Amino acid sequence: MATVWIPPLVQGLTGGRQVVEAPGATLRDVIDNLDAEYPGLKGRLFEHGRVRPGISVTVDGVVSNKRNRSVREDSEIHFVPAISGG
Repeated sequence: MATVWIPPLVQGLTGGRQVVEAPGATLRDVIDNLDAEYPGLKGRLFEHGRVRPGISVTVDGVVSNKRNRSVREDSEIHFVPAISGG
């Protein structure tokens, strides 16, 4: 199963867990499976089928906000709040 790092602002939905695991062949599958286990998670990370503004997704160290991105059994997925500054 893919290992998924959950951003602090939504860890309340995972019982405070910052790292969870979920099966899936694509990022979409992983998100759908996470949402089945932690209802509301998908709605907090996605809007209108896209990653919410202010959040980036990395799959195995590569930024990829495409939900059809392939995911391996040993993939690491991070939801990263965007950092702004000047």
